[in-house]
Amino acid sequence: MTRPRLLSRLEHDRTGAGEPVVLIHGIGHRRQTWDPVTDLLAERYEVIRPDLAGFGMSPAYPSGTPHTMENACADLAANFAEWGVERPHVVGNSLGGAIALELAARDLVASATALSPAGFFRGPLDRGWALATLALVKLSAMLPDRVLEATSRSSAGRRVAGAMLYAHPERTTAADVYGDALALKRSPAFFPTLRAGLRYSFEATGIGVPVTVAWGTRDRLLLPGQAELARRRLPEARHVPLPGCGHIPMIDSPELVVSLVEETIGEVGASEVA
Repeated sequence: MTRPRLLSRLEHDRTGAGEPVVLIHGIGHRRQTWDPVTDLLAERYEVIRPDLAGFGMSPAYPSGTPHTMENACADLAANFAEWGVERPHVVGNSLGGAIALELAARDLVASATALSPAGFFRGPLDRGWALATLALVKLSAMLPDRVLEATSRSSAGRRVAGAMLYAHPERTTAADVYGDALALKRSPAFFPTLRAGLRYSFEATGIGVPVTVAWGTRDRLLLPGQAELARRRLPEARHVPLPGCGHIPMIDSPELVVSLVEETIGEVGASEVA
């Protein structure tokens, strides 16, 4: 079988032992967004955290290669092969949630847990709100580094910086907020990925592996009403709310996120027995 072509050699880290679980972050973010759940998952699984192409420390795709969903899935599959990982479980948030679902639709993974996944816009207002908000967040990260650092040291600044992403931005640390801002500021794939999002919708049907779609009830970016569209498009999946959680629920309720991942992975074993 021909190995998929590698578009970007993704920077990543690995910890723990057991079945592989790949954690996929959202647009403009980096693998450290999974810090609150990594050690908990590593007690039972091998946890692999990549920076997506053009984000964090990973290089963007070669010039002329668009940052589309098709290329993101193909590139992750190629990196799985590089890492010696076959059909891992995947967990994704936002853009990463959409990628997790697309990988499941392509039968490249053993299970998928999608946290507030992109691709379920109910119309132009939903899409416009999300894309415009993301663009504003990106532009705010273009402030001078000294301003970003000063903002991250202030509890009020951290609350403002995280208001659209977390229900509890006060739980973030100065180091994390500053590191996230620098990663967002320096991500060459942000606007190419955002442009691709102008047209993207999740349309796949008939996924044959266990899937959980979970939505924060206080998500201010991908509004919780989109969960109903996800339910209609993915009737075979398990759909659950994340009470009191924002768009990035790992900060708001790490234990709940871990339990959802474990339950989804557990469905694989149950289906094999059945």
